Amino acid sequence: MIRSCVIGWPISHSRSPIIHGYWLRKYGIAGSYMRQPVAPEALANFLSELGASGFAGCNVTLPHKEAAFALVTRADESTERLGAVNTIYLRDGRTLGTNTDGEGFINSLKQSVPGLSLGGTRAMMLGAGGASLAVVNALLEQGVEELVVANRTLERTEQLRRRFGTRVKPLAWERAGDQLGDCSLLVNTTSLGMKGQPDLQLDLSRLAVDTVVADIVYTPLRTQLLSDAASRGNQVVEGLGMLLHQAVRGFSLWFGVTPEVTPELHDLVARDIDPEYCR
Repeated sequence: MIRSCVIGWPISHSRSPIIHGYWLRKYGIAGSYMRQPVAPEALANFLSELGASGFAGCNVTLPHKEAAFALVTRADESTERLGAVNTIYLRDGRTLGTNTDGEGFINSLKQSVPGLSLGGTRAMMLGAGGASLAVVNALLEQGVEELVVANRTLERTEQLRRRFGTRVKPLAWERAGDQLGDCSLLVNTTSLGMKGQPDLQLDLSRLAVDTVVADIVYTPLRTQLLSDAASRGNQVVEGLGMLLHQAVRGFSLWFGVTPEVTPELHDLVARDIDPEYCR
C-alpha cells in the first residue's frame, strides 16, 4: 500500500485528506493519505525518516513550507525562486521538494475561464505576503507583461520586484482602485475577506467588465470581493479551485496517476467548508 500524508502544526484543519481520499477511491488505488502533526523541532527528523516510515512523500503546510525548503533537494528552478515547498516526494534515494501552488492557481483560472490568455497583459495583485510569491511567479511565467502589486507596506512589494524583476510594479495600497482600468486580471492574495477577518474594501467602479477577478481565500467559498465583482458582471474565480488543483501533481508523483479535478470533488470539499453549499 502506498502511503502519503500532509504535515503541519497544527494540521487538524487540513482538507487535503478529503481531496486525496476521493482520488484514491475514484481510481481504485490501494493507498492512504493522512494528517500527520509534526512540530517544528521534529521536522528535520521526520523528513530524514520519511521513506523509512513508509511514506512515498507528503504535502507541507504551515508553518513548515520555508523550513522544509532548506531540508530537501529542490526539484526545479521555480521552487528555487520561491524558497518554499508544499510537496515532497522520494526518488532514487533522494528527498525532493517542489511547489505546486502556482500551477494550482493557473490551472484553476484556466478551468474556470476557458480560453483565458495572460500573455502580454497587465494584471493587479493585492498583497505581497508569503501567499503571493507563488502567484507572482506563475503569472510572470504565463507571460504577464506588467504585474502591479498593491500592498500596505511598500517595502514588501519592493522585495518582490527585486526577487522577480522589473515586470513587478509596486503600488501604494490606497491607489489600487485608481489603477484597475486596464487590468485583465485582479487577484487577492491577502487574508482580507477570509472567515474571521475584515472584508476587503476596494472600489471596483473603474474595473472593466471583462476583467477576471480571483481570490485565493476559500473560507468562505465566495468572498465579498468576488460577490461584488460578480454583481458587476465580471467573471470570478473562487479560491477553492487553487486548493484542488495544487493537489494534482503531488498525487501523481506519489500514486502514479494524474487525477482530474471534477465538479463532484469540488462539491465534496465545498460542502465540508459550508454544509449549506448547493451548486
